[in-house]
Amino acid sequence: MKLDRFIANHTPHSRQTARLLVASGRVTVAGERVCDPRFDVDQFVAIRLDGALLQDRPALFYMLHKPVGFLSATRDLQHRTVLELFAPELREQLHIGGRLDRGSSGLLMLTNDGSWSRRLTEPKIKLPKTYQVTTLRPISSETAERFAAGIYMTTEQLTTSPAQLLQLGECTCRLTIYEGRYHQIKRMFHAVGNQVVSLHRESMGAIQLDPALAPGQYRALTAAEIASVDQVSRSS
Repeated sequence: MKLDRFIANHTPHSRQTARLLVASGRVTVAGERVCDPRFDVDQFVAIRLDGALLQDRPALFYMLHKPVGFLSATRDLQHRTVLELFAPELREQLHIGGRLDRGSSGLLMLTNDGSWSRRLTEPKIKLPKTYQVTTLRPISSETAERFAAGIYMTTEQLTTSPAQLLQLGECTCRLTIYEGRYHQIKRMFHAVGNQVVSLHRESMGAIQLDPALAPGQYRALTAAEIASVDQVSRSS
């Protein structure tokens, strides 16, 4: 959003008056005086007019080690949700970026930055997501080839992006996909005559689940982890 529009939206001043206020040096952004009314500002930067604070909302980014049995939702009348694992003062501010089924575990990202979370799941960006998968039946030798070629999804009428499967055992593998469609991995294995028994997400892009986090624990993302998602987005 342009600075003059922000001032007009958050004060009684008109857009024209807001331009004059900015041009006369009465507005600071992140502690620095800004005189360009067309200066771009986001929802998290501190903005002051004549010293009065108009916005100072911190950006929040967390990783959670999601346990099995918790719903990836903000509220639910029947099941416990992942938000219940967070401190009460954070629950109203966070939303989920890239959900996991109630029966799945592993890396889950939560933030209050909508544009950042959309980049986690936007198919065009193709952020790699890696899972450890256990199946009901032995994984056939053709499965890796089928996944690499893409699996046709009848509901969406599209073929998934090529996925990489690394066999770990007779019924276990590490699978990397580049989308995040509804029950995608379960549907991919169903298409090759198998069934997923357990699913654990290990990483999203360059962000890996912190091994120090026990199921149900969370921590703030580092600046490098946050920036890594933007780097993938710019290269797509």
